[in-house]
Amino acid sequence: MAKQYQTPVEGLVIRQAEEKDCGLILELIHGIAKYEKMEDQVVATEESLRESIFVRRRADVLLAEYEGKTAGYALYFRNFSTFVGRENLYLEDIFVWPEFRGKGIGKALLICVAKIAVEEGCSRMDWVCLDWNTPSQKFYQAMGAEPHPEWLLFRAENENLKKLGNMQ
Repeated sequence: MAKQYQTPVEGLVIRQAEEKDCGLILELIHGIAKYEKMEDQVVATEESLRESIFVRRRADVLLAEYEGKTAGYALYFRNFSTFVGRENLYLEDIFVWPEFRGKGIGKALLICVAKIAVEEGCSRMDWVCLDWNTPSQKFYQAMGAEPHPEWLLFRAENENLKKLGNMQ
């Protein structure tokens, strides 16, 4: 039985995803990709999710179920701060289907991931938000999070990652 977390939202259950949920996780990934106008970038498959999340244990997923229906999810993983000398949590995705927004589900998911970070002794929890996504930015700031003004996200992917990995 998957671990469940208490929430203050009537009718909401948040639970750890199980291997049998890979199709559901992929559906939610497509949902956030559509919202972020990045549908063409999704290459994940049920098998790649099963391997990465449940076999290799590279990430964890929380599923939010509202009145018995899947309402959203949060996907997070651990990273490490050399300055602090401890692991932290990185929130890769948090998403609630449009028909379930405004019910406190996103807030409950964010709080749940933060509680996990605190329970695990993490010094911080990080995530990024698209610069045009002002509703999410306002939501995060209302929850007490602040944008980091001094750090820029850099990424090497696809061919550039291969080039970088092959440099001498």
